[in-house]
Amino acid sequence: METTLKNKKILITAGPTREYIDPVRFISNESSGKMGYAIAEALHNLGANVILVSGPVSIASTFPNHKTIKVMTGNEMYLECQKHFDSVDIAIFCAAVADYKPKTSSEIKIKKIENEVVLELQKNVDIAFEFGKLKTVNQISVGFALETNNVLENSIGKLKKKNFDLVVMNSPNLNEGFGFDTNKISIIHSDLSTHNFPLKNKKEVALDIISSIKINLRSKQKIGEVEIKRIA
Repeated sequence: METTLKNKKILITAGPTREYIDPVRFISNESSGKMGYAIAEALHNLGANVILVSGPVSIASTFPNHKTIKVMTGNEMYLECQKHFDSVDIAIFCAAVADYKPKTSSEIKIKKIENEVVLELQKNVDIAFEFGKLKTVNQISVGFALETNNVLENSIGKLKKKNFDLVVMNSPNLNEGFGFDTNKISIIHSDLSTHNFPLKNKKEVALDIISSIKINLRSKQKIGEVEIKRIA
C-alpha cells in the first residue's frame, strides 16, 4: 500500500533570518529559500496541510500566501514554530537560521565614528534542537546540513544531537545550494544508511526528499503495527 502524505500536518522552515545590529544593518547568510519553498510546493500539491514559516526571501512561489508565516529573526521563527510543534506529523527544518545574533541591538542607526568597532554576539536559538527535545515517536523531523568539510561526520553529529529522523547533506559548491536552482544532496537516515543523489533541479530534489520521508513514515507505521499486535 502506497504511503500518502495527504492531510498530514507538516511544518517547514525556509530562507535566512536577519539578526539586526541597528534598524538598517543585520547579520544574515546567502540562503535564498528556494529549497524550502520547493518542498512546500510539492507537499501542498500532494494534499498535505503545510505550514510554511519563512524568513525574508525574494522568490516567486506557487505556495499559497495565506499558509505562509513571514518572519525576520531567528527568535521570531522559533516563536511561530513553537505554536505548531505539538500538532504536526512532520517538521522539515530547511531554514538557514543565523547561529549568532548581536548581544544588543540599537534602536537608531549607529553612526560611523571609530576606525574599529567591537560587535558582541550571542548564540541564537537552535530551533531544530529545541524541537528535537519535544519530538514524539510518532513525529518525523528532517534537518539540513550544509558543510564545507567533514560533511558526513558533522551531519551524523547533527542527526544525533537534534534527534532528526533524516538529514539532507550538501556543500556550497558551484551550482549547488545557496542561491542556485540546482542542488546535489545526500540523505542520511537514523540508522546511518546514506543515499546519494546527482545534481538536480531543486524541484526534483524536493521530490527525492519527500520520497525519503515516505520511507521513514512507512517504517514508523510498521513499527506501530507490530506494537499493536503485541498489545493485542
